[in-house]
Amino acid sequence: MSYFIYILQCNDDTLYTGISTDVQRRLDEHNNSNKGAKYTKVRRPVKLVYSESSKDRSSAAKREIEIKKLKRSKKLELINA
Repeated sequence: MSYFIYILQCNDDTLYTGISTDVQRRLDEHNNSNKGAKYTKVRRPVKLVYSESSKDRSSAAKREIEIKKLKRSKKLELINA
């Protein structure tokens, strides 16, 4: 099973990072259901601005933490690369 790390741009221009096995389903949940993160529920609509694949859940979680620790400017560099 493939895992993906993704970054969403929220309606208030903040960035949210997460992991999922199905990025499109997760994006739909963030925008349209109660299964979305608390952070994104009040910042809808959100749009997908970045994703990358990972070989397993463990490496995806580690990469998610790496990205979350980046300053906003570095996240934007990653998105625009």
